[in-house]
Amino acid sequence: MGDRTIKVLVVDDHRLVREGLVNLLRVNPEIEIVGEAGDGEEAVAKARSLRPDVVLMDVSMPVMNGITATRLLKKECPEAAVIMLTMLDQEAYVYEAVKAGATGYLLKNAGLDELVKSIKEVHKGGATLHPDAQAKLLKEYVALARRNRETYGLSNRELEVLQLLADGKSNREIAQELFISAQTVKTHIAHIFEKLGVSDRTEAVAAALRRGLVT
Repeated sequence: MGDRTIKVLVVDDHRLVREGLVNLLRVNPEIEIVGEAGDGEEAVAKARSLRPDVVLMDVSMPVMNGITATRLLKKECPEAAVIMLTMLDQEAYVYEAVKAGATGYLLKNAGLDELVKSIKEVHKGGATLHPDAQAKLLKEYVALARRNRETYGLSNRELEVLQLLADGKSNREIAQELFISAQTVKTHIAHIFEKLGVSDRTEAVAAALRRGLVT
């Protein structure tokens, strides 16, 4: 294989599924199957030695599940992109997979074209989620934002200002967008700093991103 091929590791505890994926992907000249694994523990070990570009990771497996394996794999091989492949269409798995470091989440009933497209996308540094997974991930982040909002005591207006800060808007631009005065914007920002325990705009945005308050 040439240097431009995408090196893929296929992980699934069902041999037929694993071999089916391998046989389907192997015919693509842009993809090189560098290995297979039947559980999460084996996946981490194989990734450590094979250094794949992309890992197709099943969620539910013996010995070590795909979520835990992804978390460990990303620590040891941060350059490897992980796509979760599963039949489990559940909100918790989507959210936990993304938290673990996966940048793709596809159901196993996805077509070959969709799978290949996803492999190429995550290899370029992008992300790909099944439409149902996108909706459920967004739902979870909205719920998280609401919980954090209550925790930090930010008002709806302060959250609007905070989001615009994260968008890189100046005080004047924020004032124009929200139809308030520049002085009012300054007051809101001062309150935001106090509630988040930060001292400048950069720290405020960083803290808000970490806590799920803004996108």
